[in-house]
Amino acid sequence: MSDPDRDLERMLGRDPHVVLRVISKFLIPLIALFALYVQFHGDYGPGGGFQAGVILAASVILYALVFGLKAAKAAFPPRLIRYGMTLGVLLYGGTGVVTWFLGGEFLNYSVLAHDASHGQHYGILAVELGVLVTVTSVMIAIFYAFGSRQPETSNEDW
Repeated sequence: MSDPDRDLERMLGRDPHVVLRVISKFLIPLIALFALYVQFHGDYGPGGGFQAGVILAASVILYALVFGLKAAKAAFPPRLIRYGMTLGVLLYGGTGVVTWFLGGEFLNYSVLAHDASHGQHYGILAVELGVLVTVTSVMIAIFYAFGSRQPETSNEDW
């Protein structure tokens, strides 16, 4: 059985998806940059760690859809994704533990700096960064789990 994409590639003598790949190489960094914008402007408007995490994961998922799951797993290995899930939760929880050790309540950011408003700003940034890392890693892990599935059909199913 022949693959239609390979037949087209052989007939054209080149990559039939060259426009898609070039546009994606341009868009993926812009999507990641927009995720950072949403992350760091979450204090001043809509946005924050969750939204930025989903946007950043979308850029990785676009990479996987255009260049293949194998290429995405080479660029963003599942081991790194697992570490990201752990690191994000530890960053979130660790921020709360640090506030305990500084004499405040759990996640009372006011004790993180001499000025309460600066401490709240630092604490929110740390927690939102933890949320960003966790959400990005979980979304990519879910995509990898579903994208790696092989169809379980046999000749009897047809």
